[in-house]
Amino acid sequence: MNNKFDFIAELKYKTTEKGGRRTPANSGYRPQLKFEFTEMQTSGHQFFIGTDTVKPGETVLTQIMMNSTYFYENKLEVGTEFEFREGARIIGFGKITKILNKVLEIKTST
Repeated sequence: MNNKFDFIAELKYKTTEKGGRRTPANSGYRPQLKFEFTEMQTSGHQFFIGTDTVKPGETVLTQIMMNSTYFYENKLEVGTEFEFREGARIIGFGKITKILNKVLEIKTST
């Protein structure tokens, strides 16, 4: 695994009936990411683990490399949920399963 990635997440693409994707998503795809604690969105490269494409309605593990990571320093943790979008349209949901960029992790006092 390359250390350029910020985290690993489980992604679920919404289906067309629910306003999601109409076609499969390809690894390397770059949707907008929006975390529940902020109004700011950032784009993120998604590189699927174990597959090159994901059909609408499927769930996949992916490595994500975000733009604007400095804005998210000390704000993410395993279990943090987010939406991913194409413009204003929500195309799916994600949940962080492992943080690879430790700068992003919420600091806990010991």
